[in-house]
Amino acid sequence: MSIETLKQLFAKSGLKFTNQRYLVYKAMAEAKDHPSAETVWRRVRVEAPAISLDTVYRTLASFEARGLVTRVPGRGEEGRFDGDVTPHHHLVCLCCGSIEDFSMPGAGLDDLPESVADWGQARDAQVLVRGVCRKCLCQMQPVKTESSKRRT
Repeated sequence: MSIETLKQLFAKSGLKFTNQRYLVYKAMAEAKDHPSAETVWRRVRVEAPAISLDTVYRTLASFEARGLVTRVPGRGEEGRFDGDVTPHHHLVCLCCGSIEDFSMPGAGLDDLPESVADWGQARDAQVLVRGVCRKCLCQMQPVKTESSKRRT
């Protein structure tokens, strides 16, 4: 995305274009790993060593409020963010914390019941699947129970 296009996007969203916002947005647009604010901060510091973690948190919150990024619930308290705001869903590993995208028909805004309109205005709908990823499953050792130990 060109800087001029990004300036227009920020203006349309009611944001002033700043170098710090540009760098945070660029980091999010390039990220495929659904980074935390701390991870974004570490990545942005390469180009802007003086940027504070607080600035990254506030910038991501501002972007989220305007629909420029989405927050993805992770496995713990740490907020994770997604720069891809197209409709999609997430798989969250409860062991390693990885987050992967997936798509599924019949689970978008158009599929919500009419009662949601009574609640207010929905911006997006996503399915969040939590479990254990294949990599972590392969690393797990089978646990022997007391009854299986007695049989051997």
